[in-house]
Amino acid sequence: MEWSSLYTMQKQLDAYIESQHDISERDLFKEKYLALLVELGELANETRCFKFWSIKPRSEQSVILEEFVDGIHFILSLGLEKGYRYVSEMIKPAEVDETGQFNHVYDLCTTFYCEPTEKNYHKLFENYLKLGQLMGFDEQGVKDAYLKKNDINYERQNHGY
Repeated sequence: MEWSSLYTMQKQLDAYIESQHDISERDLFKEKYLALLVELGELANETRCFKFWSIKPRSEQSVILEEFVDGIHFILSLGLEKGYRYVSEMIKPAEVDETGQFNHVYDLCTTFYCEPTEKNYHKLFENYLKLGQLMGFDEQGVKDAYLKKNDINYERQNHGY
């Protein structure tokens, strides 16, 4: 997938949000890192993949995709914070189940936070995309959902979110 247009859109959204809030003194990398972890948890909760004790089914695919795209927003934004961009390549399928891939992505989030190198950023992004593949998301579906959620994010900002 070609990610440059999404980076451009994310940069514009980030600038718009920053212009609407007094955040000049905040460590946005730290804030966005925590936001990504929260979004990852919300995504896991919608899949229910780890809830071995429950028979309740996972959420609808559209709900899971929207949560997945929330994570994409923050991964793009974290890359912009550090001046990194992910360039798409052929991604090999994950070798673990959803729960294992969630755990791996959490570990990579922490690794990137502690050592924010370009290599660690690429590993995080790639493995997040592998998680999406496990959930059945293709690149076009992710991009379409990102565009839709980006519009929602602007609307929320315009209405005091």
